[in-house]
Amino acid sequence: MNYLEILVAGATYHGDEALTYCCEQQLPLGAIVVVPLRNRHTLGVVVRHVAKPDFAVKAIFSTASMPSLPKPLLDLMSWIKTYYPSPYGVITQQFLPKALPKKPVEPHPASDTPPITLPALTSDQQRAVASITAPGTHLLHGETGTGKTRVYIELAQRSINSGKSAIILTPEIGLTSQLANDFRQTFGDRVVVIHSQLTEVTRQRIWTSILKQPKPLIIIGPRSALFSPLTNIGFIAVDEAHETAYKQDQAPYYHTSRVASKLAELHAAPLVLGSATPLITDYYMAEAKDRPIIRMQQTARQDVSNESVISVVDLRDRSKFTKKSYLSDELIQAIAHTLQQQEQTLLFLNRRGTARVIFCEQCGWQATCPHCDLPLVYHGDTHHTRCHSCEFKAAPPTSCPTCHNTAVVFKSIGTKAIVDEAMRLFPDAKIMRFDTDNKKTERIEQHYDAVREGNVDILIGTQTLAKGLDLPKLGLVGVIIADTSLYFPDFSAEERTFQLLSQVLGRVGRGHRTGRAIVQTYAPDSLLLKAILNKDWQAFYQKELAERQTFLFPPFCYLLKLTCRRASQKSTQLAANAFANELIGSDLRIRVEGPAPAFHERVQNKYQWQLIIKAKDRRELIKVVGMLPSGWSYDIDPMNLL
Repeated sequence: MNYLEILVAGATYHGDEALTYCCEQQLPLGAIVVVPLRNRHTLGVVVRHVAKPDFAVKAIFSTASMPSLPKPLLDLMSWIKTYYPSPYGVITQQFLPKALPKKPVEPHPASDTPPITLPALTSDQQRAVASITAPGTHLLHGETGTGKTRVYIELAQRSINSGKSAIILTPEIGLTSQLANDFRQTFGDRVVVIHSQLTEVTRQRIWTSILKQPKPLIIIGPRSALFSPLTNIGFIAVDEAHETAYKQDQAPYYHTSRVASKLAELHAAPLVLGSATPLITDYYMAEAKDRPIIRMQQTARQDVSNESVISVVDLRDRSKFTKKSYLSDELIQAIAHTLQQQEQTLLFLNRRGTARVIFCEQCGWQATCPHCDLPLVYHGDTHHTRCHSCEFKAAPPTSCPTCHNTAVVFKSIGTKAIVDEAMRLFPDAKIMRFDTDNKKTERIEQHYDAVREGNVDILIGTQTLAKGLDLPKLGLVGVIIADTSLYFPDFSAEERTFQLLSQVLGRVGRGHRTGRAIVQTYAPDSLLLKAILNKDWQAFYQKELAERQTFLFPPFCYLLKLTCRRASQKSTQLAANAFANELIGSDLRIRVEGPAPAFHERVQNKYQWQLIIKAKDRRELIKVVGMLPSGWSYDIDPMNLL
C-alpha cells in the first residue's frame, strides 16, 4: 500500500495541510485523483509520498487516466498559500475543474496554420518586441490604438516557434471574442478560449484537452485562464493590466499580475503587463526594480486619420441642456450627425439601471434595501427596484410609506434611462445596452461581430464598453457624466477615474477614421480632467505618487483590509475595537487605522466594520491574518478600501 498527501479541491475543505490517503498504485506527483471527503467525492492532486501514518486513512476512490498536473502549477499552489493565505481547498479549486468529463476527451488540436500576412510592425512595435526577450516582468505602456495586441501576437509566435505555449489574459469575458479572432488568424486551432461563462461540462472538456496536448497552445481568457494546465509556457501577457477585474474578490484574494509574475518565473518566461494607463504601483515598482518600461505612442494604423476632437460640456450650465436633462444639445446634434455619416456612437455612463435614488419630496424618506440599507435602484425595463448588493427586489413605491404622500421622485440616471432617451430621440436607430444587467444572450461577446461590423448604431453602457474594444465604425464617444467614480471616498478614486476616462476616450482616434468625443462633467476645469484630455499620464502619475507618499498608501506601504461582520451594530463595534486594541498592543510593525463602519455598513442583515492595516513589510500583514478571530474576513493588497 502507498500513502500519499493530496490537496483536495473545494470550498468545503478549510484545512491548511494536505490530506493523507492510501492507494495500491504508486502514483506520480501531480496525479489527479478522486477522493472521498466527508460524504462526497472530490477531485484532488497528489503532492507528496509519505510513510504509513499512525492513524487510519481512507483509500483513493479512483485515478484519472490523464497526464499529471505540471510541476510549476504545484509550485504555484504552494506559493499562493504563503502569499495569499487561504484554506487549501479554495486554492486547489483554482487549478482543477469541479469534476472530470464522463466521456473520453481528445487532446486539443494543435496543427500548424498556413501563414498569413500580418500588418507590418510599426517602429514602436518593433522596439517593443526587441526589448521583450529575457524572463521577468516587462511593463508595456502603450497608448490606446498603438497595437499592443500586435506585439502580443509577435511574442506568442516566438514562443510557439520555440515549442512553448502562451497565455493571453483579458480583464473581461466580453473581450475574449475580439482577442481570439485576432489570434486565430495567425494560430488557427492552437487558440483555446476558456472562461467561467462556458458550461461546466464544456470547461471540463477544454481543461482536459489542454492537459492532454503536448504541443504548444495559445490560451485566451480572464484571470482564471492563468491556471490552465500547460506543461511549458514561453510567454504571458496581461492585457489592460490596470483593470480591477484582475483582483479576485473572494478567497484566495489574489491579484492576477502578481500570480502571473510568479508563474512566469517558474517557467523562466517573459511577462508583459500591457496598459495605456498602468497601475501607479506597477509603474513605481518597475522603476524601483529597474524593470523594462516600454513606451508606445505611435498609432498602429497610419493610413487613416487618427485624430479625435474632444469637447467638454459643463453639466452645471443648464442652458446647454434644453432638450434632455442629461444629453446636452451638443451631444444630441453630434449623435444625429454621426448617424447621418453611418457611423457608430458610444454613450458611456458607469451607472446601471434607470434611476439610482428614490425619495419622497415631502418628508425626505428614501427607498433602501431592508437587508443592506443601500439605496434601491429602479429598473424601468422590468419595472422593479433592486439592491445591487444582495439582489433584493421589490415593486417601485407609488406613495411614501412614511407620510403616504404621492410625491415620490426618481432621480440620478443609469444606463437604462439613457437607452430610453436615445430611443425617443432616434427611433430609427439600432440601439443596444451593455452592462452587468445584461442577460447571457445580450452580452457583448454574443454580439461582438454585429457591433464590430457597424450593425449597431448606438452603443450604451458602463465600463464593459470602455475596455479594449476596437470598433472600426465608431465615430463618436459621449461621456454622460465624467465624474461618477471621482467622488468615492477612496485613495484610488482619481486613479480609477483617469483609467476609465482614458480608456473610453481611446475608443476613437485609433486610426480607423477621424473621431469625436464629448465629455460632460461637473468639473470642467479640474487638473485631473486636463491630464486625461492631454494624455499626460506622467503629470498625473507624479501628482498622485506625491499624495500617496504623504498619506502612506501603496506603493509606499502594503495594505490589509479587515472586515468584522456581526448581527448587531453594537457587537460589531465592540469586536472591532477589541481586535484593534489587540493589534495595537502587539509587537508587530504595523499601523492600525480604524475601526470604522464599512462603506456599505449593513449587507444582508449583517453590520460591517473595518480595520485598515498598513505595513512596510508585507510579512507583518500575513502575521495579522493568522491572528484573525472568527467572524472576520480579510483582503490583502486590496485595490480599494470601500
